[in-house]
Amino acid sequence: MSAPAGAARPGRRYDPDRRDRIIDAAVDVIADHGVAGTTHRRIAAVADVPLGSLTYHFDGLVDLLAQAFRRHAERMSRSYEAAFDGVTTRAELVDAVTDLIHGDADADPRDWAVAYELYLAALRDPALRTVTESWMRTSRAVLQRFMDPTTARGVDALIEGLVMHRTLATTPGATRAETREIVARQLGAPA
Repeated sequence: MSAPAGAARPGRRYDPDRRDRIIDAAVDVIADHGVAGTTHRRIAAVADVPLGSLTYHFDGLVDLLAQAFRRHAERMSRSYEAAFDGVTTRAELVDAVTDLIHGDADADPRDWAVAYELYLAALRDPALRTVTESWMRTSRAVLQRFMDPTTARGVDALIEGLVMHRTLATTPGATRAETREIVARQLGAPA
């Protein structure tokens, strides 16, 4: 049955932020369910959009996951860089690195869960390695403001490793003071 002549047709809902909301929702779903538990339906429900919006805006779940990981890596890179704003001394550098490791630099366990999901997904999908490589390059570039490239690579790996240890530990890990001492030793700074 068609609408009577002169009756207004319902217009399309104007939602200019829908695509971004879907990407943000995908990051949330990855944090809550991992890549293996991420589905179109879950993402659509979290984004509060019709399921068809996902296929309209993205070339499938793989494309959406890649864009979600890029969004997350870009945000984490900005937080990482901001953690070093104002650092001018070696002691401040040690404190900034310690803050990153102990989650005081705008990254929480959910952020790290998404990061580790990205690392695992990149092992299986070489196309995602460009996301991880870009993220690592950005982190090392920030650290290279304070140290040579080789040391920056090692400190970046130290940060990632100690965060992973803290995230995955079932018992209390290194205290903040112990972490600060580890970082200071690596940087050749007084603890």
